[in-house]
Amino acid sequence: MKKSLLLFFLILGSITFAQNAKTENVQSLKITQKKCLKKKGFNLVLKEVVSDSRCPEGVTCVWAGEASAIISAYKDSKLVEDHTMVFSMKNEEENKQWFSKYLPEKQKKIKSFSVLPYPKEGGKINPKNYYVKIGYIK
Repeated sequence: MKKSLLLFFLILGSITFAQNAKTENVQSLKITQKKCLKKKGFNLVLKEVVSDSRCPEGVTCVWAGEASAIISAYKDSKLVEDHTMVFSMKNEEENKQWFSKYLPEKQKKIKSFSVLPYPKEGGKINPKNYYVKIGYIK
């Protein structure tokens, strides 16, 4: 009886989890280094990645590291602010709040963000290839 009841709850839980995963429609947007200054409203531009000490793929590190970047916020083609942002777990909530100030209402439910490409062992990233990817729930 206990095993049947446990099996029932496991199946029920997995069905509920699967339904929640389907209803969460995650979209993404890129913040690149290209300026779209003719755009109305707010526009975010990756000005530069100041530092990238993230642990490269294929390497075992004691510390995960972090990336630091300057993000420029424009409104109607005019610079509002340059913001230096540290991408690490401890700054996650602060970064979400900053991004939310400048994103349209439909993109404010931020689920994730990261600086890409991610470093790889033995490889060097061309600074022009960096971008910030933001995942949000639509």
